[in-house]
Amino acid sequence: MDGRVEQVREILHEAAETHDRVYRITDGVDDDWPYWYADWLVNLSELPEALGTEPLRSRLVYELVRLDAEYATADRSEPWEVFYARGLVDRLRPGRGPLA
Repeated sequence: MDGRVEQVREILHEAAETHDRVYRITDGVDDDWPYWYADWLVNLSELPEALGTEPLRSRLVYELVRLDAEYATADRSEPWEVFYARGLVDRLRPGRGPLA
């Protein structure tokens, strides 16, 4: 696995653990999870450093929703963190056009 993908995977895993603690009262249920994740990832994690760019929060929400839909129909032979990390590294890399 690419080093950058592994780093983003670790950050996503940390985000998931934090989200589960924050939403423990609802057993982790949070219909607006992409907004929570995007805010946490941009403002409270090393994601911008790992990507080499600071993504707009709205773009990150878009990509998380998009990846969630893709993962729902994917083979799922890999953990969601790896699938999402690979997608985020590819789609949010520096120099990549908007919504490419």
